[in-house]
Amino acid sequence: MIKPLAYLLKWTVIASVVAALAGSASALFLYALDAATNWRQAHPAMIWLLPLAGFAVGWIYLHFGRSVEAGNNLLIDEIHDPKQVVPLRLAPLVLGGTIVSHLFGASVGREGTAVQMGGALADQLTHLFRLRHEDRRILLMAGISAGFASVFGTPLAGAIFGLEVLAIGRMRYDAIFPCMLAAIVADLAGMAWGVHHMHYAVGAHVPVGALPLLAVMAAGMVFGLAGMAFARAAHGASAFMKRHLAYAPLRPLAGGVVIALAVWAIGTDRYIGLGIPVIADAFRQPLAPWDSVGKFLFTVASLGSGFKGGEVTPLFYIGATLGNALAPLLHLPFGLLAGLGFVAVFAGAANTPIASTVMAIELFGSEIAPYAALACVVSYLFSGHTGIYHAQRRSHAKTGVEHK
Repeated sequence: MIKPLAYLLKWTVIASVVAALAGSASALFLYALDAATNWRQAHPAMIWLLPLAGFAVGWIYLHFGRSVEAGNNLLIDEIHDPKQVVPLRLAPLVLGGTIVSHLFGASVGREGTAVQMGGALADQLTHLFRLRHEDRRILLMAGISAGFASVFGTPLAGAIFGLEVLAIGRMRYDAIFPCMLAAIVADLAGMAWGVHHMHYAVGAHVPVGALPLLAVMAAGMVFGLAGMAFARAAHGASAFMKRHLAYAPLRPLAGGVVIALAVWAIGTDRYIGLGIPVIADAFRQPLAPWDSVGKFLFTVASLGSGFKGGEVTPLFYIGATLGNALAPLLHLPFGLLAGLGFVAVFAGAANTPIASTVMAIELFGSEIAPYAALACVVSYLFSGHTGIYHAQRRSHAKTGVEHK
């Protein structure tokens, strides 16, 4: 009884400190992100400054952020092979880089920023609490969970994400209490700062039956292929830019030129920024069937050229609009398919089907659970072993056989 109690007390203190830091950092980030988004929408000509903004962010990272440029992958690598404490400058660099990216119109997300801030802030406690390598792994996982939970308002999914994202086919249960407590308290910390999260309504419930289950499985296959295509395209675009533009600041400059000209050419800004209004519309009404493709291309161009942010919210957009387009074909409601696509494309791209299923329940209610679980698992199976986080290890093949 003494050992579990000592473990509980130790990690209650540490996880609570991590949560307070990560939740407060996410609150600051979300307020700044709202301000940047509102300013850009009020001043659409800001898009023409995106190339210069990209060059500035690339120059700052080149001179001050080389050791932290790997972002999420740096945190995952440090959990697998602890070497040195993550530099604190990761937090302000990714915060500033993401706000600038959104202010001028890049198509990036927000989870990467929150996760990186949570991990970097958490790791500063390593020396304070004199933690061993094994405890430091758990500390970083708690920071990841706290960041994810506080930026999306999904504490249970955030906790599981920190456990599940490290390796395909394996979860670290020795960290489950710190991750769970850190995620829950971080979400509370964000709400204490007045943060409000977007809510989506999937509409009427569809009773579980043979035909809907088959339709959801078919949709899950498409969502998984979309997630795999996104991960491969993002990695491919990044490799292409690095191969052809050796000087790092030129990559987001070139990407910014392409994005700005594309926005001007198509005459709409619906594919830049977070795209929350379009995601909300996907739950309510039919949208253009090419919306998911548009967001896919703009996000690959943005992330591949070096703009900072994250992949997850763009994946929510791609999934929700793709589900919206599939709904008439599969004879299911727009809201249901949008909700399933919202989480299932992310499940496939990040190889996190359990966290994605729990996220669906937290965001859309428990009635969606059977369909969300099926869609996320099928998406996971069909997304291959390539994910958006290249530092993610592969513990087991997804289907028991090697998948090329």
